[in-house]
Amino acid sequence: MPDAARLMAAGGMGVLGFIVSFMVMGLPIFEEDTNFGWFVHVNVVVGVIVGWTVIGSRAGRGTVSAINVGLTAPVVLVFWCLFIQSCNEMTRIAMKNRYDNAFEALVDIFEIGADWAIEMATIPIWSTLLIGGMIVGLMTEYAWRTWR
Repeated sequence: MPDAARLMAAGGMGVLGFIVSFMVMGLPIFEEDTNFGWFVHVNVVVGVIVGWTVIGSRAGRGTVSAINVGLTAPVVLVFWCLFIQSCNEMTRIAMKNRYDNAFEALVDIFEIGADWAIEMATIPIWSTLLIGGMIVGLMTEYAWRTWR
């Protein structure tokens, strides 16, 4: 059921996904002329869905729970964003006929995701994710208490 807490969580995680997407795009592993396409849009949509389902559904359980959920949601966000973007990259590579069979392509999804996870494991990105997640969790708890 839609309520203010779920809306606050969805909006907050969408903004967090937007900010971190641009931080990832600025990493030195990418060339300056890299075309990211729908990268930011997909990550914002995943952020909205994660906020609505993960944080919004757990609103109203107290401040400690809000902080804990706020620390969990960015990890869920990163997992799903890496998985979706890895599937996209695998599809791009598969269209160039670089795989011998379908199983090799499926395994490569996880190899690509693991490589990108290592590359984005920087202190600025993870501190932004975790602090932003805690702020979104607390904002969601405040929204639940204020606008029931």
